[in-house]
Amino acid sequence: MNQNEYEVIIIGGSYSGLSAAMVLGRSLRKTLIIDSGKPCNRQTPHSHNFLTQDGSTPQEISKIAKTQVLKYDTVTFYEALATGAKKTKKGFEITTSLDTTFKAKKLVFATGIKDLIPKIKGFVDCWAISVVHCPYCHGYEIKNKKTAIITNGEKAVHITPLVHNLTKNSTLITSGKAGFSSEQILKFKQNNIAIIEKEISEIVHTNGQLEKIIFKDGSKENFDCAYAAIPFEQNTTIPMELGCELTEDGHLKVNSMFQTTVNGIYACGDNSTPMRSVANAVYAGNVTGAVINKELADASFNNVKAIKIYN
Repeated sequence: MNQNEYEVIIIGGSYSGLSAAMVLGRSLRKTLIIDSGKPCNRQTPHSHNFLTQDGSTPQEISKIAKTQVLKYDTVTFYEALATGAKKTKKGFEITTSLDTTFKAKKLVFATGIKDLIPKIKGFVDCWAISVVHCPYCHGYEIKNKKTAIITNGEKAVHITPLVHNLTKNSTLITSGKAGFSSEQILKFKQNNIAIIEKEISEIVHTNGQLEKIIFKDGSKENFDCAYAAIPFEQNTTIPMELGCELTEDGHLKVNSMFQTTVNGIYACGDNSTPMRSVANAVYAGNVTGAVINKELADASFNNVKAIKIYN
């Protein structure tokens, strides 16, 4: 195995990628992590709901994780952007933004997703600070506040009871005609949740802290925070170029062992599940690393040439 050949290449060096790398490093697997240094949660001030690190910044968690993973001498971290890939007879070949090429038997995508921020003034400044996506990750910190829930249809039906558990002062903003059944509308009314069908023109804030929402008709309403369900896309098209299938929601399709629909390619973290959290990403990476090591170990064990035994 030459300098640019590895047993496993992991594209993405955040929580799930580092978690997979730790398992592989402890299993003596020659592993390369390729990461561009731009995690999708870089604007999030604090991470929560993860044992031993509740309230730490994402950067603090990643720094500790990277330091611990790189103690294993078979793991290498390479800062670059993976720009292309192709299948080879022995596995896969990856090219990067630095015009380097690496080869591996197994490939892991821990690349996360890219949130498609709506073109609303102030939205991007508040995203992950006071306009958030997850009541488990951020809900405790904004409990009992006047809260907007910016979504519609089934996504609103899913998240509204979770938000209502944390605050009894919430309003649904559907940004257009509400897509609810009469029974669902009645349930919102019974829980004192108003519905605003107006479209948003601006989110007024101070340093990312939401203060009020201005609607396109000129009306406005004060809020302390908001939840928003916004669309996303994969951070990279490389898995699809290699033949990996997506789910109807746009996640990479994986089985319970985090194997994609292409043999030898795995995906873990936000790119393959709607459960976006540090804890879930670490879990997914841990399982992925173990599955890959088992496959490599079995292949090596079973390919040993038979030795003739003489009496």
